[in-house]
Amino acid sequence: MPRRTVRSPVSEPEESGAILQFKVWLLGLSPMVWRRVHVPAAFTLRQLHGVIQVAMGWEGIHLFQFHLRAIRYGSREISARSPEVTLESLRLRRGARFAYEYDLNIPWRHEIRLEERLEPVSKRAYPFCADGHEACPPEDCGGPPGYLARRGAWCSSEALDDLGVIAEIVNQAVIEGRPEVLDDADTRSQLEEVLERAKQRELRNGRPFCRRTVNASLQQGQHLVLMHQQC
Repeated sequence: MPRRTVRSPVSEPEESGAILQFKVWLLGLSPMVWRRVHVPAAFTLRQLHGVIQVAMGWEGIHLFQFHLRAIRYGSREISARSPEVTLESLRLRRGARFAYEYDLNIPWRHEIRLEERLEPVSKRAYPFCADGHEACPPEDCGGPPGYLARRGAWCSSEALDDLGVIAEIVNQAVIEGRPEVLDDADTRSQLEEVLERAKQRELRNGRPFCRRTVNASLQQGQHLVLMHQQC
């Protein structure tokens, strides 16, 4: 009688304790908006979603999805697979790329590349943002086309007129030596209006990237909040 072959059950990959270095960048923008993050291999795609939200500067108020090997993982409202799968179980190889979309009405498309598999650094808290460049676009600004249009606001005729006003006031107060013009109520009001418009134009450029601020937010667990804000 032939012996039966007993097959051992397939086991899940063991958690290695490794750190995965990902580069995340937005598509359709120039100069490139990107971040480099270090996350534990034991993290899930949902946790990676939270890390990307914090690192990029998003607010977690829209649906999201990952595209990986022709499978969608993400918000349950879009009938995607659960993002509770771990990065380790996906068995990503160095150089592997996959997509991440946020705000699916006018999606912000990100590309993600696994750059390195690292050993954890002693006394470093993870997740960790290693580097990045350029400001995150504002929420609900119409995707890349809307953002690029807004970003040109500094070259608008209004902006040029406002620069002319500031130059004239500086010329009177400093070059002509008449600081008393700053005591004039109409001049002060005009200057305040100009500065307020400049502030609004700056907001259109998005949230500036600051690695220290990002890492402070990650250490405070902000990614754990944002990863569930829209699920």
